[in-house]
Amino acid sequence: MTTPLLVQDGMVVSLDYSLRLAAGDVIDSSSDGEPLEFLQGAGQIISGLEQALYGMAVGDEKQVTVAPVDGYGEMDPAGVQFFPASTFPEDMELEVGMALQAQDNSGHVFTVYVSEVQEDGVLLDFNHPLAGETLHFQAKIAGLRPATDEELAHGHAHAHGHSH
Repeated sequence: MTTPLLVQDGMVVSLDYSLRLAAGDVIDSSSDGEPLEFLQGAGQIISGLEQALYGMAVGDEKQVTVAPVDGYGEMDPAGVQFFPASTFPEDMELEVGMALQAQDNSGHVFTVYVSEVQEDGVLLDFNHPLAGETLHFQAKIAGLRPATDEELAHGHAHAHGHSH
């Protein structure tokens, strides 16, 4: 009798999930047939969801509600800042909701979102689009396997033979 594999640190988890907000609309899911693969305990997914998965076995399903602090953080009003048009390439078409890659002084790359386009510039929102939202996950463990030494060393799961 083999012990069933359970979600724990160092396991590669294949997760079928759907995410909805308090309003009830599903805004993200793995329903295109490809579960999300990640290394448990490596912080690859938001902590509130990761913590809830410990001890689950393949086929287990769970509803997980994640508060903003364990999700994408609270909304920071100071995170919305004005940038003059001159900071962008002239031929760049900026649209509301567009994601832009930005780099801070220490070279850390992050994503910002266009929140408003004005005549002389744009307002950029440094908050994650889901900041301040309580997240409701429907999570099902689709697969589990021990991570390889290489995956443990790199701190993330390696996709097998899938090229998108």
